Amino acid sequence: MGKLDKNKQIKRESLLNTAFNLFTTKGISKTSISDIASVAGVAKGTFYLYFKDKHDIRNKLISHKSSLVFKNAAVELEKQLKEKNDIPIDDKIILIIDNIINQLSKNKTLLNFISKNLSWGIFKTALTSPENDDDINFNEVYYEMINNSKVQLKDPEIMLFMIVELVGSTCYSTILYNDPTPIDELKPYLYTSIRNIIKSHTIIN
Repeated sequence: MGKLDKNKQIKRESLLNTAFNLFTTKGISKTSISDIASVAGVAKGTFYLYFKDKHDIRNKLISHKSSLVFKNAAVELEKQLKEKNDIPIDDKIILIIDNIINQLSKNKTLLNFISKNLSWGIFKTALTSPENDDDINFNEVYYEMINNSKVQLKDPEIMLFMIVELVGSTCYSTILYNDPTPIDELKPYLYTSIRNIIKSHTIIN
């Protein structure tokens, strides 16, 4: 990477980090592009070299932060696979989800930011179009799990959508407010529901 490209990357990352800090402290509606540029130490015009508007940088933040969470979960799954190769797909998916829940339980600021601003469209973009070169393409990981599975699954994208919606809607209040129960008490019920979703998408020959 040349010096010019490196400087561009540093400025872009500075804008992303600054926006995340301001969005999670002041709120998105109360944060202006001028605020982001000023705190990042760049001219306002520099912001538009990297992002279209405030919503664009928000979406790219969600994509990048989500990818980092999935990357950590995928790395942990790889460790599990080295110890035991023959893991059913429902166990793989639950291992990933459990790791993600544990990460978000430790970083409630990130959970709050992602949950408040995440839509399926943004989430799907985060899965299929990594924001940075070192971000993971979770869509590839997901379909590799499916292709390597001993069972056939119908409508895998719909299955993923339902699992994501279930996990997102149940974990937000449970992790942040212990409502209706602490997350560790909810997990067995959540994972049973996920297994049932996967079972309903399993093709029986």
